[in-house]
Amino acid sequence: MNAKLIIATHKNYEMPVDSNLYMPVFVGKSLHPDVNHTFQGDNTGDNISIKNTTYNELTAQYWAWKNLSADAIGLVHYRRYFSLTHKRSFDTILNQSQVEQLLAEVPVVLPKKRHYYIETNYSHYIHSHPAQPLEDTRAIISNKYPKYLPAFDKVMKQRSAHMFNMMIMKRPQYNAYSEWLFDVLSELEAKTDITNYDSYNSRVYGFVSELLLDVWIYTNAIQYKEVNFVFMEKQNWFKKGGAFLKRKFFPAVK
Repeated sequence: MNAKLIIATHKNYEMPVDSNLYMPVFVGKSLHPDVNHTFQGDNTGDNISIKNTTYNELTAQYWAWKNLSADAIGLVHYRRYFSLTHKRSFDTILNQSQVEQLLAEVPVVLPKKRHYYIETNYSHYIHSHPAQPLEDTRAIISNKYPKYLPAFDKVMKQRSAHMFNMMIMKRPQYNAYSEWLFDVLSELEAKTDITNYDSYNSRVYGFVSELLLDVWIYTNAIQYKEVNFVFMEKQNWFKKGGAFLKRKFFPAVK
C-alpha cells in the first residue's frame, strides 16, 4: 500500500527517518517562503496555503487531498504522532507495516478520544473561543447537510471527541471527508468576521474542524480504530490544568 502520513509543521524540527511513509509539509509556506527550504511546502499545485493563519494544519490536509496520489493519507503533527505504545520516541511511532495492518481491518484510524469529564464539547469550545462560528456551523449543516445535524448535536453534547485533526484514511474516505469538511468551512468562512479576533482565535476554522471529524464519522457510520498518540515534548500538566479551569470559570471570549 502506498500510504503517506503528512506531518504538518510550521518550523524546522526533527522528523522521522522513514521518508517513504512520513512526509513533512511546511504549512503556511505562502506566508513564510524563506523559513524552510527542505520540507515540502503546502503552496504548490492546488492549495490554500495563504489561509494557514485561520485554517491551521488543515492547509496540509487540503494540499495532500489535491496533490497526492497515495492509496491512504494521514495527518499528524510535528510534535504529535500515532503510536501503538506510549513511548515518546520516533522509534515507536506507527511504521509502514503497522499502518497497513490497521487499514486492512478498518478504513480509518483515529487518535484515542480526548475526555473533558466536567464539560461537554460545546461548553469546552465556547469557554475557549467565540461561540458564534460554532452556532453558524450548525446552521450551515442544518441548511446544506441536514442528515449531519443529529450527529452534530450529539457531538456537541458529548464529553469526549477525536481531537487534534489527526487521522489516517484510505483514499475514498479521505476524499469524501475532505470534500465535505472544506465545503462546510468555506461556507463558515464566508459568514465569519475575524477582524477583532486575536491571533489565537483567528485559527477558528482549524478549531471548528476538530469537532466536525466525529460528525462525519458518525453520520456515515465509518468503521475506525483508535490508536494511542504521543506528544514528543514534555507537557506542563499543572499549567494546562490551570489554563483549563481559568477558561471554564473566567471565559475571556463570548
